[in-house]
Amino acid sequence: MVVLRGRLEPEVGALLLRALEAARETLYQRTRGEEAATRRADPSAEPPTTAQQQADALALLAETALHHELDPGTPGERYQVVVHVDASALADPDEPGQSVLEGGVRVSAGTSRRLACDASRVMMRHDSDGRVREIGARTRTIPPALRRALQHRDRACRFPGCGLPFGQGHHLRHWAQGGLTTLSNLALLCRRHHRAVHEEGYQVERQPDGALHFRRPDGRPLPDVPPPAAVPADPVRALRARHEAQGLRVHARTACPGWLGERLDLGWAIDVLHPLATREVTG
Repeated sequence: MVVLRGRLEPEVGALLLRALEAARETLYQRTRGEEAATRRADPSAEPPTTAQQQADALALLAETALHHELDPGTPGERYQVVVHVDASALADPDEPGQSVLEGGVRVSAGTSRRLACDASRVMMRHDSDGRVREIGARTRTIPPALRRALQHRDRACRFPGCGLPFGQGHHLRHWAQGGLTTLSNLALLCRRHHRAVHEEGYQVERQPDGALHFRRPDGRPLPDVPPPAAVPADPVRALRARHEAQGLRVHARTACPGWLGERLDLGWAIDVLHPLATREVTG
């Protein structure tokens, strides 16, 4: 028996629940005739529980993923997760406003900005009583041709040290703040580092020469590669000198344990530990 538990990002959790719901519906359509025949043959047969249905749906997802290529494709082509966010909160995370997934799960404004970077968007206007007054057509934040150009240029996640081939389009200046959806204002980031930029304080900007400069949340530059370590001319002698300064005596048997695998002498162990335990109780 394998037990799975996990804590997911809100949109990933919503995506998984949507996928499980679709898989359960697929299994229901496949097996409802068989279940009806089973009930006619054995009226005492119990239908599968919700937990069993969820487990079967998860197994179907795994089998489908292994049967086909694990290619996430263009975002929005295979799935849709809806988030409702007020324009004021989208333009400025410090402004008050709604930011909630379709299922009612509330998310931060930073999460909404990240999701809106590379997604379809529909503009809705509401009356003061909350009723929808106007709804616009759905448009792609990053058109397919521009996405192909972005993928061809960046190839992989641009965050230093990453390089995952599948990424999301990140607006260096968010479109909700007036940023243009152009190749010069976009960078490819994987899901993990896209979240780091929007929700964990990391910063990225494009220099006049086209290079991307990343900064840590405290403002320190994040280089493309770590600086080379300073290696002394005689590393063995330097290591021995450091050990001597710290009072460490390292020799051939330093890493050898005192126990060599012999059976435990229970009487000896009790003789050693019992006085210590008695001393703690009486003391």
